[in-house]
Amino acid sequence: MNGEPKIKVALMQNAPEARLNLSGFFVLPDGRPLSGEFSAQAGDKDVVLSDASGVAIASQKDILLMPSSPAENFFTVRNIQIGIDFHWQRLQEQSFRGGFLLTHSGPGLFHLINMIGMEEYLASVISSEMSADAPLEFMKAQAITARSWLAAMLEKKTLPRPAQERNENEVRLWQDVNDHEEFDVCADDHCQRYQGITRIISDNVARAINATRGVFLTSEGRICDARYYKCCGGRTEIFSSAWEDRSFDYLSSVADSGEAHPQVCSEQDAADWLGRKPDAYCNTNDKALLERILPAFDLETLDFFRWRVVYERRELENILREKSEIDFGRLHRLVPLARGPSGRIYRLKIEGSKKSMIVGKELEIRRRLSPTHLLSSAFIVTAEQGPDGGVQRFILSGGGWGHGVGLCQIGAAVMAAKGFSASDILAHYFTGAELKKLYGS
Repeated sequence: MNGEPKIKVALMQNAPEARLNLSGFFVLPDGRPLSGEFSAQAGDKDVVLSDASGVAIASQKDILLMPSSPAENFFTVRNIQIGIDFHWQRLQEQSFRGGFLLTHSGPGLFHLINMIGMEEYLASVISSEMSADAPLEFMKAQAITARSWLAAMLEKKTLPRPAQERNENEVRLWQDVNDHEEFDVCADDHCQRYQGITRIISDNVARAINATRGVFLTSEGRICDARYYKCCGGRTEIFSSAWEDRSFDYLSSVADSGEAHPQVCSEQDAADWLGRKPDAYCNTNDKALLERILPAFDLETLDFFRWRVVYERRELENILREKSEIDFGRLHRLVPLARGPSGRIYRLKIEGSKKSMIVGKELEIRRRLSPTHLLSSAFIVTAEQGPDGGVQRFILSGGGWGHGVGLCQIGAAVMAAKGFSASDILAHYFTGAELKKLYGS
């Protein structure tokens, strides 16, 4: 890697319009400086940027604006959607440093893309993913993990997209950054949360970025595809349960504890594992610590280590019909066919009176069985019978929050609060990986 890269982050994708406020001057390629309130609308073939009185300032396929003073100027975007399709989805007003590009993406649509240096981007990612008051050693570990993931993704975007499977009997789908073609990453949970300077960049965050500047997780001479999520539920997962059928030694399944916990190898193992609350770093009810490490909207979800979802049969049939666009008829069974070592299901058979289908991988299972997303695919299924002898109710008893691969954010934050260093934390979650500084003094 030759120095710090610039990142193209999509703040809005395929939007019909946007409202912007430019604080300080931003300059068009022809040298015109702009400041104040503006709006952008997409036409059939171009994007129109207008001032507060509605006068068109520019109309073309791509409109680029760069700050005249990058350290001082920033722009604000109204009504950015965050947590898209998840249970915390909402609109926010957000502010950003760096330049931005309005690029036409189709009739009546455009992308709003922020251009920003990797390190400044990461400062916001850390503050957006977790609270800016989280322990310093956790923030260092999060910075190195997020930096490594991003660099690995930039390289991965140059490679062919792995084949996925979709036929009338089985779907094997997953999401990854290769889904994005006109920019590097999006600003939401699909990639990494990035909410600009809206999130407070605390002294702790600044220290974490400065202390780890240019430092990456590496394995066998390559930057690690380092993943992370909220809570593993007691044991981390392997890569192939969530994405393509590949394995990485540094993404081995490990117990999130100083104690050894066996891997889940059978349905009985899953029932035993998810039916109890074993000792684990991420198994915490310390409200003061959680308030210190989680953003406000994540504090709305505190039953993350072990959780329970109850559906009336007809309710779940409606959810499946809406999310899958398939009428399964009367739902008979949900049958786990394959689990990873953390208990996360990556092949699930849905059996109905009209249709049966196998669904994977873990995120697709979570998506189809919820109006938003299940917290994870680590769950056991209990079917309660009604008076007619058929299934009346499905109970999903689960554990963990997210895909479970790599760094467990809550577990890592608890480790830091217990006195573990960033290097200790990374060694725990990324087996055999090494830290290497690739740029910066």
